[in-house]
Amino acid sequence: MPASPSPEPASGRLTLENLALDHRDADGRPFRLIDIPLLAIEPGSRFGVSGPSGCGKSSLLHLVAGLLRPSRGRILWNDRAVSELSESGRDRWRRETIGFVFQDFHLIPELDIAANIALPASFSAWRLSGTEKERAAALAHRMGLPDPRRRAALLSRGEQQRVAIARALFSRPALILADEPTASLDAAHAAEVADLLLETATESGATLLCATHDPALLARFGQRLDLSRTAQRQAA
Repeated sequence: MPASPSPEPASGRLTLENLALDHRDADGRPFRLIDIPLLAIEPGSRFGVSGPSGCGKSSLLHLVAGLLRPSRGRILWNDRAVSELSESGRDRWRRETIGFVFQDFHLIPELDIAANIALPASFSAWRLSGTEKERAAALAHRMGLPDPRRRAALLSRGEQQRVAIARALFSRPALILADEPTASLDAAHAAEVADLLLETATESGATLLCATHDPALLARFGQRLDLSRTAQRQAA
C-alpha cells in the first residue's frame, strides 16, 4: 500500500499593519525600536531582514511569533489578528503555524539529535509515534547528521545549527522564522546551512522570514527589509 503524501503547510499571508515596538534605553528614556507602517508578505515568500546589531531584527521575529506584544499595530495571518489573541491562543497558533530557528539554538544538551528534532511533538504527547521517530531520523539525514543518537552536548556549532533547522521543520510549519542562522559560522559552513534552510523551505512551500547580518545570505532573498532605515526615535 503506497504511503500517504506528507501534508502541506497551510498557506498564509503575513501582514504587519502600523506596527511599532517601544523600548527604554539604559537611562530609562523611551525610544521606538521598530516602526513599520505596512508590510505584506505573500505565502511562500523568501524575505530577509537586515540591519546592525540592536536595530530590532530579533525583536521583529519575536513579534511575528507572538512572543512579544507590539506597542502599536497588528500582525495578521491571512485575516486573523494573531497579535490580539490571548497568550494561550498565541501559543496554539505558534505550535500550529511556526517553526523558529533561534539564534542561540535552545537545544537540550542531554537529549540526542533525534529527540531534539522531535521536541515539538513532546508538547502534545508523552511519547513519539513511529511516524514521528521516522520523520526525526529523516530530517537528521537530510541535514547531514548521520548519527541521530548522538547527544546535542557533543555537537559542533554548525551541527547544532542543523539540528535547530531540522527541529523548526519537524511540524511542517507554514511560516519559518530564522534568527541569524549563519552567525558565528565560517563562510563554507554558512553557505551549507543557508542552502539547507532555503532548499527545505522551498520543498515544503513554507514562507521564510530570516533576520541576518550575513550579506551572502541576504543576497539570496528576493524581498528585503533594512531595519536601519526605520528611524529610532523617542517614543510617543
